[in-house]
Amino acid sequence: MKRYLTAAAFAAIAAAGTGYWMSQQASGPVSMPTLVGAAEASESQTITEMTLGDPDAKVHVIEYASFTCPHCANFEQSVLPEIRRNYIDEGKIRFTFRDVYFDRYGLWASMVARCDPMRYFGVQNLLFEDISGWAGGEPAQVADNLRKIGRKAGLTDDQVNACLQDADKAQELVAWWEANSEEHGINSTPSFIIDGEKYSNMPYEDFAKILDEKLAE
Repeated sequence: MKRYLTAAAFAAIAAAGTGYWMSQQASGPVSMPTLVGAAEASESQTITEMTLGDPDAKVHVIEYASFTCPHCANFEQSVLPEIRRNYIDEGKIRFTFRDVYFDRYGLWASMVARCDPMRYFGVQNLLFEDISGWAGGEPAQVADNLRKIGRKAGLTDDQVNACLQDADKAQELVAWWEANSEEHGINSTPSFIIDGEKYSNMPYEDFAKILDEKLAE
């Protein structure tokens, strides 16, 4: 999946969409701040890095993935479990998952996953299980699907709605993604930064070979 919108333009589109469906779903009018340029993101909040493994591990892997990317879902379901078993759980590597926002639904999914950082990876698993099931349809339907996923993960509808109405957080996330994209040249997903070097999607065998080489250095 490739990036088609600038982050600043996408931020405005994402906020407009969120405001629309929230106003349709809520019992009364919902007031949302208007997003401006991504560069003007609020500095009052911070982005939590979602990381697995020993923080002092020798090798650091960063995965860039979109919640609406089927190739990312395949990696999470077929490759990451082996990496987790053989490298993360063994304390050999630190693995950081960074969200990518190619579309507004990917941003909304991230905002739901980040409602409670302790539930992030649980929500992530649910999102990747059936992308077409929750991300298809009109905004109001997608919002309802995300609430259902939130409930499965132990979040309330009020929690999910509050997270999706947080325009400051949406803007901050988009600005964060833009900075990450520029730093590492991310234009497709999944992409990986392994100790500073960029790699594209690959099967477990190739991934393990690279990790073993890095660990041996």
